[in-house]
Amino acid sequence: MSATVTLEFTLNGAPVRLEAAPGRRVLDLLREDLGLTAAKEGCGSGECGACAVLVDGEARLSCLMLAAQLEGREVVTAEGLGTLENPHPVQAAFAAAGAVQCGYCTPGMTIAASELLARDPAPDRDEARRALSGNLCRCTGYVKVVDAVLDAARTLRGEKP
Repeated sequence: MSATVTLEFTLNGAPVRLEAAPGRRVLDLLREDLGLTAAKEGCGSGECGACAVLVDGEARLSCLMLAAQLEGREVVTAEGLGTLENPHPVQAAFAAAGAVQCGYCTPGMTIAASELLARDPAPDRDEARRALSGNLCRCTGYVKVVDAVLDAARTLRGEKP
């Protein structure tokens, strides 16, 4: 028998209250209990960034966080950034630039890019690369991904429609 705790937090703008084992990984809670599958299990050890989510505006690796750490926090997954009909500028820029490749790492990359652009609306190429350095892509290089981040920055600054 395992003990559970009641957790209350905000997920993609909506309040959540649920019972969970405090040692359960946030990644498992999101995917298995809450049905949000954007955060992916890549390495499972905090090396690849595929499971990144925003917690109180900071990109965090959900495979390394425990459910109990969500209490009272605000969590945003890639599903919470935007929708198919109204994507976040980062998501729209990734699609427009062809920066999605197979798509497995894309949610984590969009989370890292969103965090970067929230704290630095005008990053240069090197800053964008550094912000994405914790996100591994096995498909190809990062040129299109960095292009997409810089394009999203221009959109968010109102320099593009």
